[in-house]
Amino acid sequence: LHTVWDVMRHAIADGLKGRGTLPGGLNVEKKAQYLYNQRHIDEREVTRENRIVCAYSYAVSEQNADNGIIVTAPTCGACAVLPSVLKYMQEQKGFSDEHILRALATGGLIGNIIKTNASISGAECGCQAEIGSACSMAAAALAELFGMGLEQIEYAAEVAMEHHLGLTCDPIGGLVQIPCIERNAVAAMRAINALSLANFLTS
Repeated sequence: LHTVWDVMRHAIADGLKGRGTLPGGLNVEKKAQYLYNQRHIDEREVTRENRIVCAYSYAVSEQNADNGIIVTAPTCGACAVLPSVLKYMQEQKGFSDEHILRALATGGLIGNIIKTNASISGAECGCQAEIGSACSMAAAALAELFGMGLEQIEYAAEVAMEHHLGLTCDPIGGLVQIPCIERNAVAAMRAINALSLANFLTS
């Protein structure tokens, strides 16, 4: 029996092994492994965080684009935001799988609120409904992971969503490759930013 978290972790691991070109005719090269193995000439902690979170995000998004097994969180096109930030934080802070599952449940609640009251469909509401929702879910999950209160969790989710409002769904050739893969990575970093703001500005 595999948990959602197991599948997410496997998607990252499998994606980091990937090489070559994604199917579909756009000739998009897989970049997760390359990004993961890169080193900045003067790499600081914040630079490394950005690189590793983005590498994890690329890994999952590339698995999706290559017909691999992923978790819709909340959709296939936005599948990489949650697993990338949670995997990174588990490695850095030593959170248990139980803590991660609780965080995922909190993120899922936010996703259900959005789905019930608006939409998680890019076709209906643009990419704000997919990437925006994923970022909001990830920010809430992170706030739960770090033991924040309900108001802080809500604030993190709100900040993450409102800065994706108006984002259109415009993938080249109808494939979840350009700009979708990069958008997952950018949204993952924005979720971490939303966590920080919730910590700084609310109690």
